Amino acid sequence: MGGVKLNDMISTVRDSITVQRVYADPIERDGVLIIPAASVGGGGGGGQGRQGPDEGEGAGFGAGARPVGAFVVKNGSVSWVPAVDVTRIVKTVFGALVAIAYLHLRRRR
Repeated sequence: MGGVKLNDMISTVRDSITVQRVYADPIERDGVLIIPAASVGGGGGGGQGRQGPDEGEGAGFGAGARPVGAFVVKNGSVSWVPAVDVTRIVKTVFGALVAIAYLHLRRRR
């Protein structure tokens, strides 16, 4: 690949998705240790074609992350506190209501 070498892309991907992306630096306050966690995903691909004037090549990579919660260490015990994604909850409820309304209107016909 002319612009970006495959090994360079793999190195960038490897550096982009690390344990630090999933488990952030722990936070300690008043004897309580909090270890934030996130869900991280990524993917990439590349290709090339060699057919005269239409030859070309390319590669791409994408990654995303969202918080999922935190481990809390207090008095020698560990607990999990999930993150609440209000937007995701609202979208799910709205989608369910739209589906129910659609099915209800469809039955009435």
